[in-house]
Amino acid sequence: MADAKILVLGSNATRIELKGGGSAAIGQYLNETVVPSMALIEAGYEIVLATPDGTKPHIDEFSDSARHFGDDEAAYARGKSFFDEAPSMNQVRPLRSVLEDGLDGYAGVFVPGGHAPVVDLMQDADMGAILRHFHDTGKPTALLCHGPVAIAAAMTRAAEFRAALVNGETTRASDIARDWPYAGYRMTVFSTSEEKWAEDNLFHARLPFYMPDALRLAGATVTTGAVDWAPNVVIDRELITGQNMGSDRLIATKLIEALNAANANA
Repeated sequence: MADAKILVLGSNATRIELKGGGSAAIGQYLNETVVPSMALIEAGYEIVLATPDGTKPHIDEFSDSARHFGDDEAAYARGKSFFDEAPSMNQVRPLRSVLEDGLDGYAGVFVPGGHAPVVDLMQDADMGAILRHFHDTGKPTALLCHGPVAIAAAMTRAAEFRAALVNGETTRASDIARDWPYAGYRMTVFSTSEEKWAEDNLFHARLPFYMPDALRLAGATVTTGAVDWAPNVVIDRELITGQNMGSDRLIATKLIEALNAANANA
């Protein structure tokens, strides 16, 4: 599989708006980015990292800790070194250039979480075009934690959809989402109860919308695990979604299985 490339789609967002006004610092989660990426490389795949503006994703400070690596300081150090030094994490491309060069050479796509994708990726037109390609070709498409909400970008009016969510216009959001290619898919995402913990302990404020609500309004069948923070992955056709940061290893395993199966059947 040394010649198979996987597209990792990162975010450039560093702040998210809060309900009632103001904003909070956010970023992409370190473990969610590096654990699956390192597993893919170990399995023989090449990683290509791309973001909306072609600069490296900002890592959420809360995620920059061994707590998200099972309190394993050595694993945390390896992950941090990989993000800081690995060529695949530093040779970042703009989404537009990836599109212009063509997507046929990629075997699959992966979107890590943190709150950042909720701001830029879910309403980015280039992101939408990339996702529609992988949907239409049936290639493995994996998204983790808050990452699954980024598939809203695949609808034609994604920016309007997000604006309707922020404004609490649920009927309008559903109407805008009628052309969404992932309608009817089963998926998971960061749960409302997990989000409320983040609101209470990290932001000390409320977010404009919750991720399960957003995906359900778009037409998805969303389920979340009975136990917060426990690993949970849902697979439906080419789509592989992981609920939370604790699902980093499990989604890597399931993505690699899907990629290997697709290669065996090619």
